[in-house]
Amino acid sequence: MTPLAERLRPQTLDDFVGQEYLLGSGKPLRKALEQNRLHSMLFWGPPGVGKTTLARLIARQSDAHFVGLSAVTAGVKDIRQVAEEAKERLKNNQRTLLFLDEVHRFNKSQQDMLLPFVEDGTLTLIGATTENPSFEVNGALRSRMQLYILKSLTDENIHEVLYRGLAELNLTASDEAVDALTAWSDGDARRALGALEVAANFAEDSKLELEHIKSSLSAKSLAFDKGGEHFYNLMSALHKSVRGSDPDASLYWLARLLGGGADPLYVARRLVRMASEDVGLADPNALRLALAAKETIDFLGIPEGELALAQCAVYLAVAPKSNKVYEAWKAARQDAETHNAAEVPVHLRNAPTGMMKNLGYGKAYAYYFDDPEGSFAQRYFPETMKEKQYYQAGEEGWEQKVRSRLEELRRLRSEAKKKDKEMKG
Repeated sequence: MTPLAERLRPQTLDDFVGQEYLLGSGKPLRKALEQNRLHSMLFWGPPGVGKTTLARLIARQSDAHFVGLSAVTAGVKDIRQVAEEAKERLKNNQRTLLFLDEVHRFNKSQQDMLLPFVEDGTLTLIGATTENPSFEVNGALRSRMQLYILKSLTDENIHEVLYRGLAELNLTASDEAVDALTAWSDGDARRALGALEVAANFAEDSKLELEHIKSSLSAKSLAFDKGGEHFYNLMSALHKSVRGSDPDASLYWLARLLGGGADPLYVARRLVRMASEDVGLADPNALRLALAAKETIDFLGIPEGELALAQCAVYLAVAPKSNKVYEAWKAARQDAETHNAAEVPVHLRNAPTGMMKNLGYGKAYAYYFDDPEGSFAQRYFPETMKEKQYYQAGEEGWEQKVRSRLEELRRLRSEAKKKDKEMKG
């Protein structure tokens, strides 16, 4: 039997659910289609938002011949065959719309092969991708296609889809059942209808109740493409929630990551990075706790070790923040690249051999515990570059004490250098 999602595929633009900002009255894509201005397009959006359906409707609206291919299974030979057939149709003034699903799966040469057919009008190409086209689609091909971003369907959109499905199945459902199916769908109409079709087998007296939904569906998966943009967006959200001192949002994004199958050691490594980059010396214990969380994951694994990651995320979120060491390190690295051949001052060099001593290595080095004032007066930077102050302690947490200590050290160094200069002068 034909799946419910296929049976309910919209036949007109007016039946299409969602993407109102593109297809509503007077909106850009709707106006272009009503004026029969067919053009190549790139649809970027998550699964189940109607990319394939919309491409079919556009072909119908434009009286174009529709050809659907998937970049997972299609190759150069398939594209060339479609192009040859399209040229024959053009002789009869019929355009061909090629819908290429998962266009990001084509490599660079395969994507380049599409260019001449798009440029000369042999094919109108609609590519669909769930991945960021900035990274996955060649710039040359992107420049010849209008990008349209399709968004996840809203709860209201999913409700509309589900009620259409219920009518097709001659069922009714309680509000709680519809809400449960909506939550399950995650904005994916195909997923929603698939779940409804399964749950329909548990209906009693042609009505679905919440218990029927619970009986029919297994625990919801939060899975995502672990190497894709969505994964890195979730990780970015966790990092920025920690940096923004929001422990509750930090826990939510951590749960999304771990529930979706993220490598817990990768998450632990990112938490260690946050402890260094965003907490820093405002709370030196943050790094110790992050490393302890990583060790706990190594020792206990998942799910037992998840609590250690949660504890770490909350600690980092509520800890005082300082990126002063992070900023200082970036500046020091930049100078190290700029002055990468600057020689170590002779007085700072070790002299393990007699020859080195004769060359003056280590001569006049002021050992702090023997000569504190001389130690402050001597130069530690190369002679060929200006002395810098990379690290400026912050005013939060433990770094407040560091700030006072640093101010005192810099005062002592300034006075010692002034006195040394006077003595030499």
